[in-house]
Amino acid sequence: MGMSIGNNGSSNGRRRRGRSSKGVMSEINVTPLVDVMLVLLIIFMVTAPMMTVGVPIDMPETSAQTLNSEADPIYVSINPQGQIHIQETEVPIEEVAPKLMAIAKTGYKERIFVRGDKAADYGTIMKVMVQIKNAGFNNIGLVSNSEIN
Repeated sequence: MGMSIGNNGSSNGRRRRGRSSKGVMSEINVTPLVDVMLVLLIIFMVTAPMMTVGVPIDMPETSAQTLNSEADPIYVSINPQGQIHIQETEVPIEEVAPKLMAIAKTGYKERIFVRGDKAADYGTIMKVMVQIKNAGFNNIGLVSNSEIN
């Protein structure tokens, strides 16, 4: 049995680099991973502002805890001029109940959040809540900005 040390038959005594039939490549190319992560970051940065309700109102602040929820609620907003919006669509007060019944996915168990601007007429906010309650919805909540202390 003979054994060769040093030159393995290649020219100038150099060993062959790269993949061989004996080993596994141990280097990981992270460039595609970084590219995918940057694309995801950009997607989340663009879509995050679109996930909020689009009617601008200035809500009062409270120190109440936020509620955990599984499904997205329906937002009813009242701006300072007394205009009523369901999600982002303006509706007259007489059509609040029929519109809510039409878009409620879980029927009368649907969660409805009322967002009233602090400069809005309190009577208008109460009339909207009465319309929602008289339609048969029982899961109604008032939304405010959380105060950080």
